[in-house]
Amino acid sequence: MATDQKIALVTGGSRGLGKDMALRLADKGFDVLLTYNSQKDDAEAVVREIEQKGQRAATLQLNTGDIASFDGFYEQVKTILSDTFQTDKFNFLINNAGIGMYVPFAQVSEAQFDELHNIHFKGVYFLTQKALPLLTDGGRIINISSGLTRITMPGSSAYASMKGAVEVFTRYLAKELGSRKITANVVAPGAIETDFGGGRTRDNADINKMIASLTALGRVGLPHDIGGVVAFLCTDDAYWINGQRIEVSGGQGL
Repeated sequence: MATDQKIALVTGGSRGLGKDMALRLADKGFDVLLTYNSQKDDAEAVVREIEQKGQRAATLQLNTGDIASFDGFYEQVKTILSDTFQTDKFNFLINNAGIGMYVPFAQVSEAQFDELHNIHFKGVYFLTQKALPLLTDGGRIINISSGLTRITMPGSSAYASMKGAVEVFTRYLAKELGSRKITANVVAPGAIETDFGGGRTRDNADINKMIASLTALGRVGLPHDIGGVVAFLCTDDAYWINGQRIEVSGGQGL
């Protein structure tokens, strides 16, 4: 592998925000290993798009809520790194994969809470921990949070709480991994038009209009608004940004 070649591992890269992140990383000249949970065909289509941009790419299946599968997943990562990228390390970990859930606090079940906890916090915590032997010194960790850790919207108490935990976790990563020159930051999107959470921000005209009215730039976000920020944080220009939460919401709820 060329000494200037860098590789990003993007979880949930088959569609939505993760897809845009993967493509924008490729635009920056980075190779990409992306994961999918169930949308294999979509993930393979993203791989082909990245290859058309002149970068190398590969995809692996991963359920980020299944913590017991992580050791086996990283064994597969080692094989992909060797066979596809001719290396044994990667440079950037982007913890993006997730699900949406909109349930009033009084109605949240323990099972729903545990599902969100496993995917959005416990999974992020231990997927990152187990990545450390494969992550290069001087690498980057980017955790995806949400504008809902700052803006309170009824129905998102459990989801936003997990994202709040990730934001605290990220600051600890920045502190504890500083000796390896690994930075850790949070990107917190506002409401985005994707199929996340059943696509309600995209497909429900009333919700879309309401969010747009609360946003300084006057519209709901699009995937393309987010991926470039993640890609920037992986560039040399962003090396001194560490332990930060960067909200990308167009000025929502100011």
